Amino acid sequence: MGTSLTPEFWERFVLLLFAAMGVTIVLTAFFDALALRTARRRAQMPTQPPTAPSTARVRPPSGETSRRTPVNH
Repeated sequence: MGTSLTPEFWERFVLLLFAAMGVTIVLTAFFDALALRTARRRAQMPTQPPTAPSTARVRPPSGETSRRTPVNH
């Protein structure tokens, strides 16, 4: 036994179809703008060359005499 598609079905179908298309278009535009903003932000960031490690010593190695003048009280 077959059923026919009623006009009420087609009205709801068209309404849901256009609602889904609208949501898809809005979300696509939002994510495109977000991706473009991210790409532009990355392109504007100044790239700094990597810095060489510091060669300054914090403590003298063990066995080396200190260059400070001793204070005797």
